[in-house]
Amino acid sequence: MKYTKLLPLSIFIIALNFSFGQSYVGHSIDNYSGIQGITYNPSSVVGSNLRGDINLFSASVFGGSDYFGINLSDITSSDGAFDFDENSEKFPSDTNNFFFNIDLVGPSFMFNLTKKSSIGVVSRVRANFNINNINGELFESIEDDLDSDDDFDFDSKHFNGTIHAWAEVGLAYGRILVEKPNHLLKGGVTLKYLQGAGSAFMSSPELQGQYNAASELLTTQGELNYGTSQDFDSNDVDFNDLSAGFGLDVGFTYQWYKDRGNDSLPTYKTPYKLKIGVSVTDIGSISYDNSTVNNYNLNATADTSNYDDDIEEFLDNNYTSTETEETAKINLPTALHVLVDYRLAKKWFVSAQADLSMIKKGEELSNTVINTVTVAPRLETKWFSFYAPLSFRQYGDLSFGGGLRVGPLTVGSGSVFTNLLSESSKTTDIYLGLKIPLYR
Repeated sequence: MKYTKLLPLSIFIIALNFSFGQSYVGHSIDNYSGIQGITYNPSSVVGSNLRGDINLFSASVFGGSDYFGINLSDITSSDGAFDFDENSEKFPSDTNNFFFNIDLVGPSFMFNLTKKSSIGVVSRVRANFNINNINGELFESIEDDLDSDDDFDFDSKHFNGTIHAWAEVGLAYGRILVEKPNHLLKGGVTLKYLQGAGSAFMSSPELQGQYNAASELLTTQGELNYGTSQDFDSNDVDFNDLSAGFGLDVGFTYQWYKDRGNDSLPTYKTPYKLKIGVSVTDIGSISYDNSTVNNYNLNATADTSNYDDDIEEFLDNNYTSTETEETAKINLPTALHVLVDYRLAKKWFVSAQADLSMIKKGEELSNTVINTVTVAPRLETKWFSFYAPLSFRQYGDLSFGGGLRVGPLTVGSGSVFTNLLSESSKTTDIYLGLKIPLYR
Protein backbone atom coordinates (compact mmCIF):
# COMPACT_ATOMS: atom_id res chain seq x y z
CA MET A 1 0.00 0.00 0.00
CA LYS A 2 1.33 3.43 -0.92
CA TYR A 3 0.50 6.95 0.14
CA THR A 4 -2.43 7.01 -2.19
CA LYS A 5 -4.36 4.64 0.06
CA LEU A 6 -3.70 6.63 3.21
CA LEU A 7 -6.16 9.40 2.42
CA PRO A 8 -8.99 7.07 1.40
CA LEU A 9 -8.27 5.12 4.57
CA SER A 10 -9.07 8.22 6.61
CA ILE A 11 -12.53 8.18 5.05
CA PHE A 12 -12.86 4.58 6.23
CA ILE A 13 -11.87 5.71 9.71
CA ILE A 14 -14.53 8.41 9.68
CA ALA A 15 -17.13 5.81 8.80
CA LEU A 16 -15.85 3.58 11.57
CA ASN A 17 -16.12 6.41 14.06
CA PHE A 18 -19.79 6.74 13.27
CA SER A 19 -20.53 3.25 14.49
CA PHE A 20 -17.90 2.65 17.23
CA GLY A 21 -14.91 3.55 19.88
CA GLN A 22 -7.36 6.54 24.61
CA SER A 23 -7.76 2.86 25.62
CA TYR A 24 -10.21 1.68 28.32
CA VAL A 25 -11.10 5.22 29.46
CA GLY A 26 -12.22 5.12 33.09
CA HIS A 27 -11.67 1.38 33.51
CA SER A 28 -7.84 1.25 33.48
CA ILE A 29 -7.60 2.99 36.89
CA ASP A 30 -10.13 0.71 38.62
CA ASN A 31 -8.43 -1.20 41.45
CA TYR A 32 -10.02 -4.35 39.97
CA SER A 33 -8.99 -3.63 36.35
CA GLY A 34 -6.26 -6.28 36.42
CA ILE A 35 -4.59 -6.70 33.04
CA GLN A 36 -5.94 -3.40 31.69
CA GLY A 37 -4.35 -1.63 34.64
CA ILE A 38 -0.96 -3.10 33.70
CA THR A 39 -1.19 -1.63 30.20
CA TYR A 40 -1.66 1.82 31.77
CA ASN A 41 0.90 1.49 34.58
CA PRO A 42 2.86 -1.77 35.08
CA SER A 43 3.26 -1.12 38.83
CA SER A 44 -0.44 -1.94 39.23
CA VAL A 45 0.43 -5.63 38.82
CA VAL A 46 1.55 -5.72 42.47
CA GLY A 47 -0.47 -4.86 45.58
CA SER A 48 -3.68 -5.33 43.62
CA ASN A 49 -7.12 -6.00 45.07
CA LEU A 50 -7.02 -9.23 43.04
CA ARG A 51 -4.94 -12.30 43.77
CA GLY A 52 -4.94 -12.96 40.06
CA ASP A 53 -6.60 -12.01 36.77
CA ILE A 54 -7.09 -13.95 33.54
CA ASN A 55 -8.05 -11.86 30.51
CA LEU A 56 -9.95 -13.81 27.86
CA PHE A 57 -10.44 -11.00 25.37
CA SER A 58 -10.83 -7.24 25.45
CA ALA A 59 -10.89 -4.52 22.81
CA SER A 60 -10.68 -0.75 22.79
CA VAL A 61 -11.21 1.45 19.74
CA PHE A 62 -10.56 5.18 19.70
CA GLY A 63 -10.57 7.70 16.87
CA GLY A 64 -11.55 11.07 15.51
CA SER A 65 -10.46 14.24 13.75
CA ASP A 66 -10.52 17.99 14.15
CA TYR A 67 -11.77 18.19 10.54
CA PHE A 68 -15.35 17.09 11.20
CA GLY A 69 -17.97 17.04 13.93
CA ILE A 70 -20.89 14.63 14.19
CA ASN A 71 -24.02 14.00 16.21
CA LEU A 72 -24.37 10.27 16.79
CA SER A 73 -28.11 10.55 17.40
CA ASP A 74 -28.52 11.95 13.88
CA ILE A 75 -26.80 8.89 12.48
CA THR A 76 -28.73 6.34 14.52
CA SER A 77 -32.05 7.99 13.61
CA SER A 78 -31.25 8.35 9.91
CA ASP A 79 -32.14 4.73 9.00
CA GLY A 80 -28.97 4.49 6.96
CA ALA A 81 -29.60 7.74 5.09
CA PHE A 82 -26.93 9.78 6.90
CA ASP A 83 -24.78 11.69 4.39
CA PHE A 84 -21.40 12.67 5.77
CA ASP A 85 -20.95 15.53 3.27
CA GLU A 86 -24.37 16.98 3.96
CA ASN A 87 -24.98 16.22 7.64
CA SER A 88 -21.63 16.58 9.42
CA GLU A 89 -20.15 19.88 10.50
CA LYS A 90 -16.68 20.51 9.05
CA PHE A 91 -13.78 22.57 10.33
CA PRO A 92 -11.26 22.75 7.45
CA SER A 93 -7.90 24.39 8.15
CA ASP A 94 -4.30 24.22 6.95
CA THR A 95 -3.49 21.84 9.83
CA ASN A 96 -6.27 19.26 10.15
CA ASN A 97 -5.51 15.97 11.86
CA PHE A 98 -6.93 12.42 11.80
CA PHE A 99 -6.16 9.74 14.38
CA PHE A 100 -7.25 6.21 15.20
CA ASN A 101 -6.08 3.31 17.34
CA ILE A 102 -7.32 -0.16 18.11
CA ASP A 103 -6.02 -2.20 21.04
CA LEU A 104 -6.94 -5.91 21.29
CA VAL A 105 -5.80 -7.71 24.45
CA GLY A 106 -5.72 -11.45 24.00
CA PRO A 107 -5.17 -14.27 26.49
CA SER A 108 -3.23 -12.74 29.38
CA PHE A 109 -2.78 -13.34 33.08
CA MET A 110 -1.30 -11.92 36.28
CA PHE A 111 -0.74 -13.40 39.74
CA ASN A 112 1.13 -12.74 42.97
CA LEU A 113 4.52 -14.36 43.55
CA THR A 114 4.95 -13.19 47.14
CA LYS A 115 3.39 -10.57 49.39
CA LYS A 116 5.61 -7.97 47.76
CA SER A 117 6.01 -9.09 44.15
CA SER A 118 3.80 -10.09 41.22
CA ILE A 119 4.15 -10.93 37.55
CA GLY A 120 1.93 -10.84 34.50
CA VAL A 121 1.99 -11.81 30.84
CA VAL A 122 0.08 -9.58 28.43
CA SER A 123 -0.59 -10.35 24.75
CA ARG A 124 -1.90 -7.60 22.48
CA VAL A 125 -2.55 -6.78 18.83
CA ARG A 126 -2.51 -3.06 18.01
CA ALA A 127 -2.90 -0.70 15.10
CA ASN A 128 -2.34 3.07 15.07
CA PHE A 129 -3.02 5.67 12.42
CA ASN A 130 -2.15 9.39 12.35
CA ILE A 131 -2.40 12.07 9.68
CA ASN A 132 -1.00 15.42 10.82
CA ASN A 133 -1.28 18.91 9.34
CA ILE A 134 -3.24 18.14 6.19
CA ASN A 135 -5.09 20.98 4.51
CA GLY A 136 -8.82 20.42 5.03
CA GLU A 137 -9.89 21.78 1.65
CA LEU A 138 -7.36 19.58 -0.13
CA PHE A 139 -8.61 16.55 1.79
CA GLU A 140 -12.21 17.38 0.91
CA SER A 141 -11.29 17.83 -2.75
CA ILE A 142 -9.56 14.43 -2.88
CA GLU A 143 -12.57 12.90 -1.14
CA ASP A 144 -14.73 14.43 -3.92
CA ASP A 145 -12.48 12.92 -6.63
CA LEU A 146 -10.80 16.26 -7.37
CA ASP A 147 -14.08 17.59 -8.70
CA SER A 148 -14.63 20.74 -6.65
CA ASP A 149 -16.91 23.53 -7.88
CA ASP A 150 -14.87 26.19 -6.07
CA ASP A 151 -11.37 27.55 -6.45
CA PHE A 152 -9.16 27.10 -3.40
CA ASP A 153 -5.57 27.51 -2.25
CA PHE A 154 -3.77 25.28 0.22
CA ASP A 155 -0.57 25.36 2.23
CA SER A 156 0.30 22.39 4.46
CA LYS A 157 3.54 22.63 6.44
CA HIS A 158 5.03 19.50 8.04
CA PHE A 159 2.30 17.32 6.55
CA ASN A 160 2.85 13.64 7.42
CA GLY A 161 1.10 10.42 8.31
CA THR A 162 1.87 6.93 9.61
CA ILE A 163 -0.05 3.67 9.72
CA HIS A 164 1.45 0.91 11.86
CA ALA A 165 0.19 -2.52 12.92
CA TRP A 166 1.97 -4.86 15.32
CA ALA A 167 1.56 -7.60 17.92
CA GLU A 168 3.31 -7.75 21.27
CA VAL A 169 3.84 -10.06 24.23
CA GLY A 170 4.84 -8.36 27.47
CA LEU A 171 6.30 -9.76 30.68
CA ALA A 172 5.34 -7.51 33.58
CA TYR A 173 7.01 -7.54 36.99
CA GLY A 174 6.04 -5.39 39.95
CA ARG A 175 7.43 -5.03 43.45
CA ILE A 176 6.55 -3.12 46.59
CA LEU A 177 9.61 -0.92 47.15
CA VAL A 178 8.66 0.89 50.37
CA GLU A 179 5.98 -0.14 52.86
CA LYS A 180 5.23 1.89 55.99
CA PRO A 181 2.03 2.05 58.05
CA ASN A 182 0.79 5.08 56.15
CA HIS A 183 2.86 4.98 52.96
CA LEU A 184 3.37 2.52 50.13
CA LEU A 185 5.58 2.84 47.06
CA LYS A 186 5.61 0.23 44.32
CA GLY A 187 7.29 0.01 40.95
CA GLY A 188 6.78 -2.07 37.84
CA VAL A 189 8.19 -2.72 34.41
CA THR A 190 6.89 -4.51 31.32
CA LEU A 191 9.41 -5.86 28.83
CA LYS A 192 7.74 -6.32 25.45
CA TYR A 193 8.68 -8.42 22.47
CA LEU A 194 7.22 -6.78 19.36
CA GLN A 195 6.21 -8.36 16.07
CA GLY A 196 5.61 -5.73 13.40
CA ALA A 197 3.09 -6.53 10.67
CA GLY A 198 4.04 -3.47 8.63
CA SER A 199 3.73 0.25 8.13
CA ALA A 200 2.92 2.91 5.56
CA PHE A 201 4.18 6.46 5.96
CA MET A 202 4.28 9.80 4.15
CA SER A 203 5.65 13.30 4.65
CA SER A 204 5.99 16.68 2.98
CA PRO A 205 7.96 19.58 4.50
CA GLU A 206 5.65 22.02 2.73
CA LEU A 207 2.92 21.35 0.19
CA GLN A 208 1.39 24.37 -1.53
CA GLY A 209 -1.00 24.74 -4.42
CA GLN A 210 -4.00 26.22 -6.12
CA TYR A 211 -7.02 24.61 -7.72
CA ASN A 212 -8.88 26.28 -10.60
CA ALA A 213 -12.41 24.88 -10.82
CA ALA A 214 -13.15 26.36 -14.28
CA SER A 215 -10.12 24.78 -15.96
CA GLU A 216 -9.93 21.78 -13.56
CA LEU A 217 -6.21 22.39 -13.14
CA LEU A 218 -4.28 21.67 -9.94
CA THR A 219 -1.00 23.58 -9.57
CA THR A 220 1.28 22.36 -6.80
CA GLN A 221 4.66 23.23 -5.33
CA GLY A 222 6.78 21.09 -3.05
CA GLU A 223 7.69 17.43 -2.67
CA LEU A 224 6.01 14.37 -1.27
CA ASN A 225 7.73 11.34 0.26
CA TYR A 226 5.88 8.13 0.92
CA GLY A 227 6.87 4.60 1.70
CA THR A 228 5.72 1.19 2.81
CA SER A 229 7.34 -1.73 4.51
CA GLN A 230 7.72 -4.74 2.27
CA ASP A 231 4.38 -6.09 1.00
CA PHE A 232 2.31 -4.10 3.52
CA ASP A 233 -1.37 -3.62 2.72
CA SER A 234 -3.58 -1.91 5.32
CA ASN A 235 -6.68 -3.49 3.78
CA ASP A 236 -5.29 -6.98 4.42
CA VAL A 237 -2.78 -6.89 7.28
CA ASP A 238 -0.71 -10.07 7.27
CA PHE A 239 0.86 -11.27 10.53
CA ASN A 240 2.90 -14.00 8.81
CA ASP A 241 5.94 -12.01 7.64
CA LEU A 242 6.88 -10.11 10.81
CA SER A 243 9.69 -7.80 11.89
CA ALA A 244 10.95 -8.06 15.46
CA GLY A 245 11.48 -5.24 17.94
CA PHE A 246 11.51 -4.51 21.64
CA GLY A 247 9.50 -2.20 23.85
CA LEU A 248 9.29 -1.10 27.45
CA ASP A 249 6.71 0.25 29.91
CA VAL A 250 7.79 1.54 33.33
CA GLY A 251 5.72 2.94 36.19
CA PHE A 252 5.55 3.83 39.87
CA THR A 253 2.64 4.22 42.27
CA TYR A 254 2.50 5.90 45.67
CA GLN A 255 -0.39 5.24 48.07
CA TRP A 256 -1.19 7.09 51.30
CA TYR A 257 -3.22 5.39 54.03
CA LYS A 258 -4.96 7.55 56.57
CA ASP A 259 -6.06 4.85 59.03
CA ARG A 260 -3.73 1.88 58.45
CA GLY A 261 -2.41 0.85 61.88
CA ASN A 262 0.63 -1.22 60.85
CA ASP A 263 2.36 -2.50 57.74
CA SER A 264 1.59 -6.16 58.52
CA LEU A 265 -2.04 -5.64 57.51
CA PRO A 266 -2.50 -6.35 53.77
CA THR A 267 -3.01 -3.15 51.81
CA TYR A 268 -6.18 -4.41 50.14
CA LYS A 269 -7.83 -4.76 53.59
CA THR A 270 -7.15 -1.10 54.44
CA PRO A 271 -8.16 1.10 51.48
CA TYR A 272 -5.86 3.98 50.60
CA LYS A 273 -6.98 7.58 50.86
CA LEU A 274 -4.79 8.90 48.05
CA LYS A 275 -3.00 7.25 45.14
CA ILE A 276 -0.53 8.91 42.76
CA GLY A 277 0.80 7.08 39.73
CA VAL A 278 3.33 7.96 37.03
CA SER A 279 4.20 5.78 34.06
CA VAL A 280 5.75 5.90 30.60
CA THR A 281 4.44 3.38 28.08
CA ASP A 282 5.46 2.23 24.61
CA ILE A 283 9.14 3.07 24.71
CA GLY A 284 10.66 1.43 21.65
CA SER A 285 10.42 0.95 17.89
CA ILE A 286 10.30 -1.62 15.09
CA SER A 287 12.61 -1.50 12.07
CA TYR A 288 11.50 -2.68 8.64
CA ASP A 289 14.22 -3.61 6.16
CA ASN A 290 13.70 -3.25 2.41
CA SER A 291 11.01 -0.58 2.75
CA THR A 292 10.14 1.15 -0.51
CA VAL A 293 10.33 4.95 -0.34
CA ASN A 294 9.17 7.19 -3.19
CA ASN A 295 9.94 10.88 -3.60
CA TYR A 296 7.65 12.97 -5.86
CA ASN A 297 8.58 16.35 -7.25
CA LEU A 298 5.26 18.22 -7.12
CA ASN A 299 6.36 21.39 -8.91
CA ALA A 300 3.90 21.00 -11.79
CA THR A 301 0.35 21.62 -13.03
CA ALA A 302 -1.97 18.63 -13.44
CA ASP A 303 -5.26 18.22 -15.29
CA THR A 304 -7.80 16.70 -12.86
CA SER A 305 -10.60 16.22 -15.38
CA ASN A 306 -9.60 12.59 -15.97
CA TYR A 307 -9.07 11.71 -12.34
CA ASP A 308 -10.61 8.26 -11.66
CA ASP A 309 -10.30 7.77 -7.89
CA ASP A 310 -6.74 6.39 -8.08
CA ILE A 311 -4.32 8.91 -6.58
CA GLU A 312 -1.33 6.64 -7.18
CA GLU A 313 -2.00 6.59 -10.91
CA PHE A 314 -2.67 10.34 -10.85
CA LEU A 315 0.70 11.00 -9.19
CA ASP A 316 2.58 8.68 -11.54
CA ASN A 317 1.00 10.29 -14.62
CA ASN A 318 1.60 13.90 -13.61
CA TYR A 319 4.77 14.07 -11.49
CA THR A 320 8.32 12.75 -11.68
CA SER A 321 9.56 10.52 -8.87
CA THR A 322 12.52 8.52 -7.60
CA GLU A 323 12.31 5.24 -5.72
CA THR A 324 14.75 3.86 -3.13
CA GLU A 325 14.90 0.98 -0.67
CA GLU A 326 15.60 1.89 2.95
CA THR A 327 15.27 0.63 6.51
CA ALA A 328 12.27 2.35 8.11
CA LYS A 329 12.35 2.63 11.90
CA ILE A 330 8.80 3.20 13.19
CA ASN A 331 8.53 4.62 16.70
CA LEU A 332 5.84 3.37 19.07
CA PRO A 333 3.36 5.94 20.46
CA THR A 334 5.39 6.70 23.61
CA ALA A 335 3.23 8.41 26.24
CA LEU A 336 3.46 9.79 29.77
CA HIS A 337 0.60 9.00 32.14
CA VAL A 338 -0.03 10.78 35.44
CA LEU A 339 -2.82 9.76 37.83
CA VAL A 340 -4.17 11.22 41.07
CA ASP A 341 -6.91 9.07 42.65
CA TYR A 342 -8.71 10.20 45.84
CA ARG A 343 -11.10 8.14 47.93
CA LEU A 344 -14.11 10.28 48.89
CA ALA A 345 -15.79 7.54 50.91
CA LYS A 346 -15.49 3.77 51.29
CA LYS A 347 -16.70 2.96 47.78
CA TRP A 348 -16.55 6.35 46.08
CA PHE A 349 -13.50 7.75 44.28
CA VAL A 350 -12.63 10.68 42.04
CA SER A 351 -9.57 10.61 39.81
CA ALA A 352 -7.69 13.05 37.61
CA GLN A 353 -5.36 11.71 34.97
CA ALA A 354 -3.30 13.08 32.10
CA ASP A 355 -2.20 11.14 29.03
CA LEU A 356 0.51 13.08 27.20
CA SER A 357 2.37 12.17 24.03
CA MET A 358 6.15 12.06 24.35
CA ILE A 359 6.48 12.00 20.56
CA LYS A 360 6.55 15.47 19.03
CA LYS A 361 3.43 16.09 16.97
CA GLY A 362 4.17 15.62 13.31
CA GLU A 363 7.37 13.65 13.86
CA GLU A 364 7.92 11.40 10.88
CA LEU A 365 7.80 7.59 11.15
CA SER A 366 5.90 7.80 14.41
CA ASN A 367 2.48 7.32 15.91
CA THR A 368 1.19 9.47 18.75
CA VAL A 369 -1.60 9.47 21.30
CA ILE A 370 -3.70 12.61 21.56
CA ASN A 371 -3.11 14.66 24.70
CA THR A 372 -5.98 14.12 27.13
CA VAL A 373 -6.90 15.19 30.66
CA THR A 374 -9.69 13.18 32.32
CA VAL A 375 -11.62 13.68 35.55
CA ALA A 376 -13.65 10.62 36.53
CA PRO A 377 -15.81 9.90 39.59
CA ARG A 378 -16.45 6.20 40.13
CA LEU A 379 -18.26 3.77 42.37
CA GLU A 380 -16.05 0.74 43.01
CA THR A 381 -16.82 -2.56 44.73
CA LYS A 382 -15.45 -6.10 44.35
CA TRP A 383 -18.06 -7.24 41.83
CA PHE A 384 -19.24 -3.94 40.38
CA SER A 385 -17.82 -0.57 39.29
CA PHE A 386 -19.31 2.41 37.48
CA TYR A 387 -17.27 5.17 35.81
CA ALA A 388 -18.30 8.58 34.49
CA PRO A 389 -15.20 10.10 32.79
CA LEU A 390 -15.14 13.70 31.60
CA SER A 391 -12.21 14.29 29.22
CA PHE A 392 -10.62 17.38 27.72
CA ARG A 393 -9.02 16.11 24.54
CA GLN A 394 -6.54 17.62 22.12
CA TYR A 395 -8.06 19.63 19.26
CA GLY A 396 -10.61 21.22 21.57
CA ASP A 397 -12.95 18.29 22.12
CA LEU A 398 -14.83 17.77 25.40
CA SER A 399 -16.03 14.21 25.92
CA PHE A 400 -18.30 12.70 28.55
CA GLY A 401 -18.94 8.98 28.86
CA GLY A 402 -19.66 6.06 31.13
CA GLY A 403 -18.59 2.51 31.82
CA LEU A 404 -19.52 -0.60 33.84
CA ARG A 405 -17.64 -3.53 35.30
CA VAL A 406 -19.91 -6.37 36.39
CA GLY A 407 -17.88 -9.38 37.54
CA PRO A 408 -16.10 -10.73 34.44
CA LEU A 409 -17.68 -8.28 31.97
CA THR A 410 -16.57 -4.71 31.27
CA VAL A 411 -18.10 -2.31 28.76
CA GLY A 412 -17.88 1.44 28.34
CA SER A 413 -17.03 4.54 26.35
CA GLY A 414 -15.32 7.76 27.32
CA SER A 415 -17.48 9.73 24.90
CA VAL A 416 -20.86 8.00 24.54
CA PHE A 417 -22.97 10.79 26.07
CA THR A 418 -21.15 13.53 24.16
CA ASN A 419 -21.56 11.60 20.91
CA LEU A 420 -25.29 11.34 21.51
CA LEU A 421 -25.90 14.91 22.68
CA SER A 422 -23.29 17.09 20.99
CA GLU A 423 -23.94 18.64 17.59
CA SER A 424 -20.27 18.34 16.60
CA SER A 425 -18.35 15.74 18.60
CA LYS A 426 -14.84 15.23 17.20
CA THR A 427 -13.76 12.01 18.93
CA THR A 428 -15.36 8.72 19.88
CA ASP A 429 -14.30 5.51 21.63
CA ILE A 430 -15.69 2.25 22.95
CA TYR A 431 -14.27 -0.70 24.88
CA LEU A 432 -15.42 -4.10 26.10
CA GLY A 433 -13.79 -7.06 27.78
CA LEU A 434 -14.35 -10.52 29.24
CA LYS A 435 -12.08 -11.97 31.91
CA ILE A 436 -11.88 -14.30 34.92
CA PRO A 437 -11.08 -12.17 37.99
CA LEU A 438 -9.63 -14.08 40.95
CA TYR A 439 -10.78 -12.16 44.01
CA ARG A 440 -9.04 -12.28 47.34
